[in-house]
Amino acid sequence: MSVDGWNTVLVLGGIRSGKSEFAESLVADAPTVRYVATSATGDPEDTEWAARLAAHRERRPGSWTTEETAADPRRLADVIAAAGPNETLLVDDLGGWVTVLLDPAHQPADDVATVAELAAAVRDTEARVVLVSPEVGLSLVPTTPLGRAFTDALGAANRAVADACDAVALVVAGQPVWLKPAAARAVDVPAQARPTAPDATGGAPTTVPEAHPPLPDVLTPTAPAAAAQPDGTAWAAPTMALPMVATGLVIQPGMELPMPDEYAGPQAVDRLGTLDVPGAGFGTLERVVGFAAATQGTATPVPWSRVRVLLLHGDHAGGAAAGAPPGESSRLARQAREGRGTLARLAAEIGAGLQVVDTPSSAPMEQEPALGAAAVESSLRHGWRLAEEAADAGVQLLVLGACGAGTEAAAAAVLAATAGAEAPAVLGRVVTADGEIDDAAWMVRCAAVRDALHRTRRSPRDAKDVLAELGGGDVAVATGVLLGATARRLPVMLDGPVGLAAGMISRDLAGQARHWCLLADHGGHPAVRLAADVLGLTPLLDLRLDLGEGANALAALPLLRSVLSLAAGLPTHPRLGGPDADEPDFTEPEPAGPGPTTTAEPDFAEPEPAGPGPTTTAPDFGDTEPGRTTTEPDFGAPEPAGPGAPERDPSGRRAG
Repeated sequence: MSVDGWNTVLVLGGIRSGKSEFAESLVADAPTVRYVATSATGDPEDTEWAARLAAHRERRPGSWTTEETAADPRRLADVIAAAGPNETLLVDDLGGWVTVLLDPAHQPADDVATVAELAAAVRDTEARVVLVSPEVGLSLVPTTPLGRAFTDALGAANRAVADACDAVALVVAGQPVWLKPAAARAVDVPAQARPTAPDATGGAPTTVPEAHPPLPDVLTPTAPAAAAQPDGTAWAAPTMALPMVATGLVIQPGMELPMPDEYAGPQAVDRLGTLDVPGAGFGTLERVVGFAAATQGTATPVPWSRVRVLLLHGDHAGGAAAGAPPGESSRLARQAREGRGTLARLAAEIGAGLQVVDTPSSAPMEQEPALGAAAVESSLRHGWRLAEEAADAGVQLLVLGACGAGTEAAAAAVLAATAGAEAPAVLGRVVTADGEIDDAAWMVRCAAVRDALHRTRRSPRDAKDVLAELGGGDVAVATGVLLGATARRLPVMLDGPVGLAAGMISRDLAGQARHWCLLADHGGHPAVRLAADVLGLTPLLDLRLDLGEGANALAALPLLRSVLSLAAGLPTHPRLGGPDADEPDFTEPEPAGPGPTTTAEPDFAEPEPAGPGPTTTAPDFGDTEPGRTTTEPDFGAPEPAGPGAPERDPSGRRAG
């Protein structure tokens, strides 16, 4: 449930309406649940009430734990407030809690203040909480003062808690109806729990789609629909079953996401050796063919025709942004939105979509956590949704870049926390707008990373903790993009420190994510080099491009597309049975057998000696002796003159 701020749900219902069973179904997929029992034990002689409590206990899985608050109703707020972000609480129910609250043993008490404390705890909790309560607003007004006090107190409690919760459901005759579907937040609930509405034609109810915050627009025109892969499957099919609770996907360590095809990649590389290529082959770019084959699941991959660039814009405050011109990142983001600048121009050249994503701003990491725990969850889910939306639109390759101030220092801090790197070794030089190196700003960034690591030296190094303390909003969204793309089998081309830092974080959440990542060029950045080495990503090129995150990848993409086009379109070499194998140029003549042959004599063959009989006439410039039987060559020396022949000078003229 802990996604996009929707952590808490209030389930209302009448007596025997099924509200408790429905609430239990909302947390059925949570690994552990703490069941908070609020009702008093009751009269030991009341067998009917004892049977109800026993039925409740029998439905609870053995992994659940139970906590009693009947002795002190004020402790319920403390239990909810103290729960951690990884905990799931089921409070059943507020009716019993109000009964204990109104018990004379707890009087005098400020009931209004206690209800307000409970509502504040529900509103501020980081845990996943489902509360159950009877709905008394539809019944008759009780005729006794005690009955009226109970309904008034419970009604006030329901209103206060409903206002604090992110979602409210009313269960009537076992059928849930969502009264507060959190219109401005991402909602994913099980099929049996989703709000429904009657069909306009009077037919069966249809599922009401959950409301989501609007995703950023894709700025470049949508390309034509992409063809399916050669085997007929879709480019980005839904992933396997993932851990779910009532309000959506739980992004947690140890997720089992799909891996690329382990056989298609090697088969595609082996196939390159059979192609009719005049030269030695594709060189190091064989790796892009293997990567495309593995992620597409075929030995004959095709070029990525539908590409989308995600440009993450979010600034980091404090020393991380030292040396960054004020407002420069906003200018770059605005420039991209308006279709201007390097990134937009390259995207237009190759027909790629461009999506500028605003991420939460990050606090100074040397002074306080860069991002709150709830904002980390929200950012991860937002990135996941961006990847899902791209996959649903038929995108075949995502390019991930960022343009925020302080991103390099944040990535260096993440590398220091996850790979043991030293900040000076992974922080690139700070270059001013005039092209000068600013060593003072570089030292401030190093100091910010050092102080942030010192501040968090006793903090856990879990993925979400690193995002909250050091990574910030852009790295969190990028991590969600990598996880969502992995779940939808969508490859991602990384470009710059933010994407590589997200790759380091994603290892602890789903180790499969790095196998769906491609690095075109390291750009000479030390943080990118180190993270790529740790993740096992070998850059395809060494161009040292520095056009800005995202633009470097787009500049290299046409070359990678050309390689895939050749790999998919070139025929097999004739020596291996290719289409030119039957051409006469490749057929050697068979040696002639005994006897006359039909092979014509070549033009350059020497003439056979002439037999007895008349011979051909000698050339005009040479005298021939009588009875000669061979033709004198044009370039041959003249025969010596016989007796009585006139003498000749060396030039061949007759003397006299």
